Amino acid sequence: MKILVINSGSSSIKYQLFQMPQEKVICSGLVERIGLNNSEIHFKSDTHTIDDVLDIPNHKVGLEKVVQLLLDDKLGVISSTNEINAVGHRVVHGGCAFSKTVAINQKVKDKIKELFTLAPQHNPPNLEGIVIAEEIFKKATQVAVFDTAFHQSIPAKASQYAIPTKFFDDHNIRLYGFHGTSHKYVSEKAIEYLGLINSNIITIHLGNGCSMTAIKNGKSIDHSLGFGPINGLMMGTRSGDIDHSLIFHLVNNLDYSLDEVNTMLQKESGMFGLTGFSDMREIEAEAENGNTQCQLALDMNAYRIKKYIGAYTAALNGLDAIVFTAGIGENSSTMRQLVCADMSVFGIELDAAKNEIRDKLIREINTENSKTKVLVIPTNEEVEIAKQSFELVK
Repeated sequence: MKILVINSGSSSIKYQLFQMPQEKVICSGLVERIGLNNSEIHFKSDTHTIDDVLDIPNHKVGLEKVVQLLLDDKLGVISSTNEINAVGHRVVHGGCAFSKTVAINQKVKDKIKELFTLAPQHNPPNLEGIVIAEEIFKKATQVAVFDTAFHQSIPAKASQYAIPTKFFDDHNIRLYGFHGTSHKYVSEKAIEYLGLINSNIITIHLGNGCSMTAIKNGKSIDHSLGFGPINGLMMGTRSGDIDHSLIFHLVNNLDYSLDEVNTMLQKESGMFGLTGFSDMREIEAEAENGNTQCQLALDMNAYRIKKYIGAYTAALNGLDAIVFTAGIGENSSTMRQLVCADMSVFGIELDAAKNEIRDKLIREINTENSKTKVLVIPTNEEVEIAKQSFELVK
């Protein structure tokens, strides 16, 4: 069975074509800078690699270009769009409506649209990708995999906010959580690797967006992101946790508008706000060269992660492993070292030499005497979406 996975962002489309259930990647690629000058399209298969600059004004044109590559006489990997059995779509916000992967119909699309206000940067392009895919892959089952679904198991004591209950009852205001597809994928890999029936695991997803999940026996029981993807850890441009009164101070005393505050907290804060850089590699290089502000930002970032490890270890009543994943988690030995330093009270002891090794496989970077395993597990949201789509349509 051939399953195409599509991840539509505000100005990009990530895609991978899988042969299932073997999980073999037939081809993969990215369309980026959609609607901007010098849009780019990338395509990679076993035999060809294409990187091209094209005029791609919108997502419809972008996905049509992808299909042209899939069908190309020389480069292509399919002879007809009818060969695609299912198209799996990443959808960021499923609200309370979706706790599992679903086949897409008009009712599902209507609900995704209703949730635009909860994920205004993500759900609209997610839905656009679905509508376009329906037009192109007419015989394929369209499948929605929700980032929030994995966190539906979080109990009320952790997911409900201490505000008047009418906001939960009437408006579904609660913790939803995000990056669920990634946290689910790496936690399942960790449980398989550890060989534990009962397990207490903390997964740490560090990229431009960052989040942590407390996972007990494979179920999410708490998560650092909440109603929207802005709180919790420091991120590339997002502030993470702040004192709510700061917002009122900015508006009432410093003459900021609510839109300006929102933009500042979402796009001008985090590592970028502290350093002027949003790329962790640049920040680490600057810190190594003596930039004290960059070093402070790294220390602040690690400190937030440490606090969540402490809180989640208490919530789990134990800790078998912590898992680093996503771009920074997988590649930044510096951040891993800062997080794991002085954490022996939690049984965490890092092996400095193992921490420097780069590998695409699951690896332990703890010492032999460490009571808690420290794992680096490369995430693969696309294969997780393909797996869930296959299970639904097989």
